[in-house]
Amino acid sequence: MTLTPLLTDLYQLTMAQGYFLEGLSDAQASFTYSFRENPFEGGFAIAAGTELLRDFLSDWQFSAEDCAWLATLKATDGSALFVPAFLEWLKSLRFTADVAAVAEGTVVFAREPLVRVTGALACCQLIESTLLNLMNFSTLIATKAARCYLAADGDPILEFGLRRAQGPDGGVTASRAAYVGGCSATSNMVAAQRFAIPPAGTHAHSWIMAHDGEQAAFAAWTRASANNAILLVDTYDSLKGVENAIHAGAALEAAGGHFAGIRLDSGDLAWLSRRAREMLDKAGLTQAKIIASNDLDEYTITSLKDQGAAIDSWGVGTRLVTGDGQSALGGIYKMTALKPVGSDRWQPKLKVSDQAAKTSTPGLQGLRRYFSHENKPEGDMIYDLNRTPDPGASATIVDPQDMTRQKTFAANTKHSELLEPLLKVGKATGTTSPLKTLREKTISGLAALDTSHTRLLHPHTYPVGLEKTLFEQQLALVKEHKGVQ
Repeated sequence: MTLTPLLTDLYQLTMAQGYFLEGLSDAQASFTYSFRENPFEGGFAIAAGTELLRDFLSDWQFSAEDCAWLATLKATDGSALFVPAFLEWLKSLRFTADVAAVAEGTVVFAREPLVRVTGALACCQLIESTLLNLMNFSTLIATKAARCYLAADGDPILEFGLRRAQGPDGGVTASRAAYVGGCSATSNMVAAQRFAIPPAGTHAHSWIMAHDGEQAAFAAWTRASANNAILLVDTYDSLKGVENAIHAGAALEAAGGHFAGIRLDSGDLAWLSRRAREMLDKAGLTQAKIIASNDLDEYTITSLKDQGAAIDSWGVGTRLVTGDGQSALGGIYKMTALKPVGSDRWQPKLKVSDQAAKTSTPGLQGLRRYFSHENKPEGDMIYDLNRTPDPGASATIVDPQDMTRQKTFAANTKHSELLEPLLKVGKATGTTSPLKTLREKTISGLAALDTSHTRLLHPHTYPVGLEKTLFEQQLALVKEHKGVQ
């Protein structure tokens, strides 16, 4: 679907009207997007969706038709929900904020600011729901794909999830995010066309059933698809299907064609794949690949590889594009600083909660990653841009969930700033990156990370913390709001 500013929740609009009526709509504010826990009980996530966000915000504008429809909405007493002056103002409103974000394909961690939006309060508020929608789902699916990529240990992952995805929009977005996360190809042709993702696929069981027997079906498929012949062998009996595929494949090779391989879609994939490999090799079809599908995910792939499965490529569908194991990423978008109309001073803002994990971080936030001499990520620091740490001095980070967990980086430690300009005064900066480049960024980032952080079970916690003075400011504000001396 085409994204519009109306892809939002009602309270964003009613709050914007409130800001407008109170004269607060032009106050300067800063909001950040983050998530509280790494998805899938894992040790990392893959940032995705920021370029979709840039495209959306670059063309953000309420149309006359949008405002005319909003004028028809009624409050609980039957009066107009939105006043005419607000709707006229909304019609003329343009997105003029600055946006900085972590590049897609970056390995990221819980509680880090992944997007920072700074500008007029009303603009920052009105984009909240769409930003969360774009970032949460893409990051969730890219992370799931990265976990499958790691489990496959270099084997190609083929994304086959369209038919089980959450609607057509979810299917296309999932295919895009899965490729960013490390998948090699997709069966989704709209995604392949739109995002230049390599397409991949075989044939369905119905092809076999539409012919007079499996041998005839395979022979027909090798004629119809002589340069891309992958045969699905489990319609009736998998090993008999392998025998029939060998017969058709050998005939194709003898005629000068290329027999690409077979696909297993049911049964004991470890045992069947090993037996199929023996049969193919014995027949001289050593080049033929074995593709496996059937409700695969990172855990099943790991198990099959541990069992010595002779599988060359993995078709992952339902459990990938639906984020199986975690229905949604718990991303949040919180105000962190406010500059009232007429003021030249930023006021740090935070949400205080009885649950420490839900207490937000105040200030205009930056995100810095430190590296070892071997260029391995060593820890991430969240800091206030008004007190940007001097790279020439040592820096200490404090875990806000446990102040005893601290780490100090020596002066002049190699580092990079992760929040990069995405829009300046509402105008896009830079150009859209090819999705292949984003995928390569994911793969190189995963390779650089210590394996203790990427393992599927009980991963080691990567160091993320607040710069020490920011932590002290957060603590002081919490005490102030709670009336604690």
